Amino acid sequence: QVQLVESGGGLVQAGGSLRLSCAASGSIFGIVAMGWYRQAPGKQRELVARITSGGSANYADSVKDRFTISSDNAKNTVYLQMNSLKPEDTAVYYCNFNRPFRDYWGQGTQVTVSS
Repeated sequence: QVQLVESGGGLVQAGGSLRLSCAASGSIFGIVAMGWYRQAPGKQRELVARITSGGSANYADSVKDRFTISSDNAKNTVYLQMNSLKPEDTAVYYCNFNRPFRDYWGQGTQVTVSS
């Protein structure tokens, strides 16, 4: 089992920045990718950013050039640096660790961007 604990959400004005963290504990061997997803009210959960164990990252078009995903393998932690935030970035953000045939999710952290 893998336990994920997110932190760093909050309320910020448009144009501001936040940094999300997700710390993993438990049996994390075999993790091939880590990512951040978000879900806004009335919408489906969507991928925001993903990074593989080899360090290759990809982003949703809506956050490219504004968000940066990174990981610290020694700390079993993945980060999401969010800059130039927009009201449409408001959502619950979920951390995800992926192992073949199994996904692990955090409890979610609220990000609210005011206009």
